[in-house]
Amino acid sequence: MIKIGIIDDEPLARKVLEEYCSKIESFSIVICTGNPLEFINFIQQQDVDLIFLDIEMPELNGIEILRSLINPPKVILTTAYSEYALESYDYGVVDYLLKPIKLERFLKAVNKVVTSKASTPEHDTGKGELQIKHDGLPVNIAFNSMLYIQSFGNYLKIFTESRMYLITETLTNITTVLPSNFQRTHKSYIVNLKRVTKATKTFLFIENNKIPVSAMYKIMVFDKLESA
Repeated sequence: MIKIGIIDDEPLARKVLEEYCSKIESFSIVICTGNPLEFINFIQQQDVDLIFLDIEMPELNGIEILRSLINPPKVILTTAYSEYALESYDYGVVDYLLKPIKLERFLKAVNKVVTSKASTPEHDTGKGELQIKHDGLPVNIAFNSMLYIQSFGNYLKIFTESRMYLITETLTNITTVLPSNFQRTHKSYIVNLKRVTKATKTFLFIENNKIPVSAMYKIMVFDKLESA
């Protein structure tokens, strides 16, 4: 799970970000506050992977908070004032969101975090294997042979070049061990983007297989598909 912090003195802005974050299954909000000092005290004792940080706040503004952090987590800045954008990038922020924040723009920003979180040297090459148990026996499946994964009740169907495997697992858990070229496209599907042969606005095709792309994941899917 990616631990999320939301720091914004506007209750409505916090509510919007909470709602958007709740749509990402790998996100877990660990602190949501309008008090910058509360956040600083919290982060000194607890790990946070990503913060959504408002710039204009009383007591301490977002830039001052960034300056105070020795080992800051990944940061996405939020504000109604675009003039802060240039200075903010001096602190290595992931992205900069202008209020009111649209869902599509939010997804594009968090996709940068999700992608970097998943990336390792092995993930970048797509080499390696997925270790599973099938019919009680250990099986290794090469990542590059996997086409897509489908949720099936309390099970997952893993479709490869040669066959289908049925395992007891969730899409959320299996995402943490997959290379970065595997992308959630729908609440019930993960696709190996390197195996996609055709794409439309609402579907991906892998050979004769048609996989849906929901509105929730559309921005992430097509951003990553361009670089796959």
